[in-house]
Amino acid sequence: MSKQKKNWEQRLSGTPDKLTVAFVESLSLDKRLYKYDIAGSAAHAEMLVEQNLISKSELKEIKKGLSEIRDEMSSGKFKFDKELEDIHMVIEDALIKKIGEPGKKLHTGRSRNDQVSTDIRLWMRDEIELLVKKLTSLEKSLVELAGKHAGDVMPGFTHLQHAQPVVVGSYLLSFVERFERDIVRLNNCSRPVNVSPLGSGALAGSTLRLDRKSTAEKLGFKDISRNSIDAVSDRDFCAEFIFDCALIATHLSQLAEDWIIYSSEEFGFLRLDDSFCTSSSMMPQKRNPDLLELIRSRTGRVYGSLMGILTVLKAQPTGYNRDLQEDKFHIFTASDMIDSSIEAAAAIVSGTTFNTEKLAANLDKGFLDATALAEYLVNKGVPFRQAHGIVGSIVNFCEEQNKGLSELSLDEFKAYSEAVETDVYENLGSEKVARNYITEGAAGQQQTEQRVSYWREQLSER
Repeated sequence: MSKQKKNWEQRLSGTPDKLTVAFVESLSLDKRLYKYDIAGSAAHAEMLVEQNLISKSELKEIKKGLSEIRDEMSSGKFKFDKELEDIHMVIEDALIKKIGEPGKKLHTGRSRNDQVSTDIRLWMRDEIELLVKKLTSLEKSLVELAGKHAGDVMPGFTHLQHAQPVVVGSYLLSFVERFERDIVRLNNCSRPVNVSPLGSGALAGSTLRLDRKSTAEKLGFKDISRNSIDAVSDRDFCAEFIFDCALIATHLSQLAEDWIIYSSEEFGFLRLDDSFCTSSSMMPQKRNPDLLELIRSRTGRVYGSLMGILTVLKAQPTGYNRDLQEDKFHIFTASDMIDSSIEAAAAIVSGTTFNTEKLAANLDKGFLDATALAEYLVNKGVPFRQAHGIVGSIVNFCEEQNKGLSELSLDEFKAYSEAVETDVYENLGSEKVARNYITEGAAGQQQTEQRVSYWREQLSER
């Protein structure tokens, strides 16, 4: 049987130039939507039967044909023809070749404009669920590692300078908090995604008796769109999804940046498993954190997708425009980068060990207990700003004497403040400071143990 002529070709004389065919095709991207297009088509056909727009026998043939096409595509046996432009035309053409006239009725009351929006929403709904599962797996890896190091202390940094002592577990849980916010954002995004545009047609709806709520229910949508003009051109949910991916990429990149630094010879805080490193083609001693570097780098692709989708949307006159075909490039790029990066990060975390001896050796650097000394003075009645100045002077003295704060004698302390008493030594030293944190959410051992228990319980319920 000869290839079906596209509907829009009836309006134009001659045939499209090969350049036009190659330029407008989106099949190379949207063929991954095939199962969603088939699901939407089956639901649409069932609704057409309910409205007596096709017969039950025609529905049976349509569903059988669609099922066969889906199986052929799933098995890799189907041959895609780019001249048919997109997955919608490919499936319709294949269906007509299989069952003849009934296949020509499937597009009744439907446009590729509302069809593609439906497909993307169905795909994105599943993709959000998948990303949430993978983020949860990453969170579990971080929580388990945090549980192993709930009592180990490390330097905490601001401006990449030694700041205050923190428990290793608390540091790891800081990423769990970030990824949890990512999950919340993705779940929030699923709300505008889960709205059916099917039945909006090309722009203005239809004069046919279409039951939009019926197709929405069959496809598991929570609601239907309320304005056909907006429905066919709405890609806000795409921009929101990519923004969510961009923030996930940001958090993954932050983790990667830390661990690239912490695994270096200069720091030596942690060791990455060899299976997630590479070596050098020239320098045999190298253990390069390439996976982390690529996670960090691929963040740029996701950012590019966000700027890309916003640029597409900002110039859209009202209604559907072919510019929107580019949406799939950006959402697929963002999701693919995030999907693989989350998976890689979870594996890296599970295989990482912290060098507690090296961490302990770094606790004496940078006067990590200086803030605790200032707070000790506050507890003795010294105003904080005054205490801050006193401790700053003491630190200067310690640097000159090449001593740590806990190495000073009581008399040396009293030279700067008479408020200092013998109990000062109970508040000095990084490990003592970490044990003395009392505020909720602090980076101490007690708070970390509580949060590890909390996260284990929360994540086990998902």
